[in-house]
Amino acid sequence: MEDPKILLGIDLSVASSDVLEILIEDSSEPDIFDEIARANKNRHEILEFLYQHPNVPEQVKSFISGILQPTAHTSLVKSEVYRSKEFKTQNLLQRIQALRVGERLQLALKGGRETRSILVKDTNKEVMLSVLENQKITESEIELIARSRSVPEEAFRKISKNREWLKNYAIVFALATNPKTPPGIAVTLVSSLKIKDLVILEKNKNVPELVRSAAKRLVSSRKPKGS
Repeated sequence: MEDPKILLGIDLSVASSDVLEILIEDSSEPDIFDEIARANKNRHEILEFLYQHPNVPEQVKSFISGILQPTAHTSLVKSEVYRSKEFKTQNLLQRIQALRVGERLQLALKGGRETRSILVKDTNKEVMLSVLENQKITESEIELIARSRSVPEEAFRKISKNREWLKNYAIVFALATNPKTPPGIAVTLVSSLKIKDLVILEKNKNVPELVRSAAKRLVSSRKPKGS
């Protein structure tokens, strides 16, 4: 059976300290703290950083203390470790931009909302597309990506293949009306739009003619007979 860490695309036991620190600082999900702690039982500097972070749940801290068995001396050392990180001069954007592509790929798969908002604009296409694989990504984030005119075409294709996301009308509307959505995808989604949106779409000269024509046909077919 395959290692679940490999299936997720990131092995936290070998992730760099820079990646792990960003994950810890930007996460609001308790499970990520537990996952990092259990994957890094032999990396005490990571456990020390986790132990001092204010968002880490007590049960995770208890697990860590059982490994580190902190004394008054080591607690002081850990406080200094965390303080030096907490007051880093670089902001999150600068720190992420300084990472290698492979590290940004790891963050794309596991990072919190602020990290995702940065990486969805990454100049590396694979990094950007990996954000869509993040299990914590929300439908509101998907809608923003579907509205974007700067993401690669593959992003629209990836979104359009996810049945769960296409149950969200706002996402379907965003894809169908975005001039950057490949026409072949947009046309298939036009039939899901409400009549009021179709009326607007058929007059929208920013979208391809193929999409406007499809909207026009649907408006005509849905109009009450004799109107």
